[in-house]
Amino acid sequence: MIPVLIGICTAVLILVALVLAAVVLAQRASSDAGMSAMGGGMMESTFGPDTSNVLSRLTIRLTVAFFVLSFLVYLGYTYQRVHGTAPRGLLPNIPVSTAPAAPTPAPGQPAAAPAPAAPDAANRPPAGTPAPAKP
Repeated sequence: MIPVLIGICTAVLILVALVLAAVVLAQRASSDAGMSAMGGGMMESTFGPDTSNVLSRLTIRLTVAFFVLSFLVYLGYTYQRVHGTAPRGLLPNIPVSTAPAAPTPAPGQPAAAPAPAAPDAANRPPAGTPAPAKP
């Protein structure tokens, strides 16, 4: 159920983002003396003399919707990760131990002798001290 909701919210989020970009581009620049780049006369005849107010209110509403949808998608992915619900067809993550397994000897062969141990680092002299002289 959660993956379906995430998909729907993502599709609506993309649609809101595209409409928000178009509305922002349709607004009149503050330095523009009269006509906007996206058909100023047509925009004024469509929305009336308060075109800038309509577009600014629509921008605010679309921005709020964009952030709310983004947060909902984030919460959906977080819920999905924490509760381990994966969409159908995906395998679950199974933790694997990293300890190497000891090899077992083949039947009829003696067990291998352990490798010689490396000298202990605590018994080594500090770096830079001369080696003791041999008599």
